[in-house]
Amino acid sequence: MPINEAKLNEFMGKALGDMGAAASATMVLIGDKLGLYKTMMKSGAVTPAKLAKLTGTSERYIREWLNNQAAGGYVTYDPTSGEYTLPPEQAFALAEEGSPAFIPGAFQVIKAMFMAQDKIAKHFKSGKGMEWGDHHPELFEGTERFFRPSYLANLVPAWIPALDGVEAKIKRGARVADIGCGHGASTIVMGLAYPQSSFFGFDYHKKSIQSAQKRANSAGLKGRVSFAVADASKFPGGPYDLICHFDCLHDMGDPLGAASRVRKSLAPDGTWMIVEPNAADRAEDNHNPIGRMFYAASTSLCVPNSLARKGPALGAQAGEARLSDIIRKAGFTRVRKAAQTPFNMVLEARP
Repeated sequence: MPINEAKLNEFMGKALGDMGAAASATMVLIGDKLGLYKTMMKSGAVTPAKLAKLTGTSERYIREWLNNQAAGGYVTYDPTSGEYTLPPEQAFALAEEGSPAFIPGAFQVIKAMFMAQDKIAKHFKSGKGMEWGDHHPELFEGTERFFRPSYLANLVPAWIPALDGVEAKIKRGARVADIGCGHGASTIVMGLAYPQSSFFGFDYHKKSIQSAQKRANSAGLKGRVSFAVADASKFPGGPYDLICHFDCLHDMGDPLGAASRVRKSLAPDGTWMIVEPNAADRAEDNHNPIGRMFYAASTSLCVPNSLARKGPALGAQAGEARLSDIIRKAGFTRVRKAAQTPFNMVLEARP
């Protein structure tokens, strides 16, 4: 086939950007792990020697790292003074753990995806899956750090108020279950915001549950926020006034079984909140930067986990129509999109 040189050059430019981004992902992880971003945020403009001294690191490595960061636009460089600065916008995303734009956790997830690539490549041939718990531990911490900022920014201020009558109910006192809670970020956010209610987090991954309980205890929530190992289709207790699934229903081996368990466990006037990636129903409408990221994660994480559990492999881009169909098949008669962000949709289901 004839080659259009202009189109080839355009593509090579895109590929070069991707190569630089992929290689620099390791630099972000190092900057996060060694506290380089946090130190720069506190210290202002620094030379390589100053940053090395402040962080107890080697100046030669720091110089190379800073130039990588400057080349990528993560830090700025003043050639007159020889100093590097982390701008406030980048600091908001790279150094402030509580900010809604905090992103280092996403790079930890990407690291786990790279660690699993050989196994996943084999599954392309066999069609088999890979359990969530079989991934590198960076995945569990990274997932929590990636999603927590969004939950802090949206869960209490916007998502719960968007549900019909739920906010008033849990302010008075209610029983809330958080299914597939992982390290408990969403459960703890709710527990801190609604002291009159009791919260129960469930996940089938034992180490994540242990971590979640430690975090809840450290936050002063012992006795009111508790965690237990349980499968999504068999979690105990009930009736619950609110049941939540945060960014996990599409990963499950039996999403219909999970939905049916929710239906049986809800109080008569209870609500099910399902937070999922904000994906369109048609694949072509997801061919954008956010969709690209979600499809990559889905290929390495979401689809393999569901296949490993003999599931339908909905994928991260399942879409509102497909998710709503599963919800209705479980016996829910009212399903609506209550809220959304660029990354998430919030579905509300009622019996």
